Amino acid sequence: MPNGNLGTLLQEANHQDGHMLNWPMRHLIALGIARGLAILHSLSIVHGDIKPQNVLFDADFEAHLSEFGLEKLTIATPAEASSSSTPVGSLGYMAPEASLTGQPSKEADVYSFGIVVLEILTGRKPVMFTLDEDIVKWVKKQLQKGQISELLEPGLVELDPESSEWEEFLLGVKVGLLCTATDPFDRPSMADIVFMLERCRVGPEIPSSADPTSLPSPI
Repeated sequence: MPNGNLGTLLQEANHQDGHMLNWPMRHLIALGIARGLAILHSLSIVHGDIKPQNVLFDADFEAHLSEFGLEKLTIATPAEASSSSTPVGSLGYMAPEASLTGQPSKEADVYSFGIVVLEILTGRKPVMFTLDEDIVKWVKKQLQKGQISELLEPGLVELDPESSEWEEFLLGVKVGLLCTATDPFDRPSMADIVFMLERCRVGPEIPSSADPTSLPSPI
């Protein structure tokens, strides 16, 4: 792919005050990843290793998922799945239950996607936190303290708290937190996530109290 991967793009943005990645572009990247995962899940295919390095960009900066092998096209029995070499995630992006069971799942994909979304929005890498604090706990702590501006990656500081983009940013954060719920059954489906992120760009029509959990399901 001519424009590399999301990991490199985020790294370059951090070194250049984030100006390469404004809010509309970050939103489109998250939405592109969500749409790709939703298609895979609709075909009963689990990716197993969602992370920025596996999100590639074409000439138009449209996001494409990579690194899911042909073995994932086969629907395996539980016994086959337990002995499969299918990856269950990478450090910092792996769902808690996947790290314990070694089993890839749609719910684990959703968790990994949530981590990527929070990374896209905050510019912080999950693996740079201490053992007692990951990116999810850090985001929740900032929200509890009311220090929402601390969540903003340097290139997004110019967001006006009174603007629709600010509301969209906060809704994006909420989507990331929903995806990283501890209980896998509390996480939304990728189809729901696509719907939430598409609604995320309706701007002024989203009230300040908007919560992704209150949005109707498209399924």
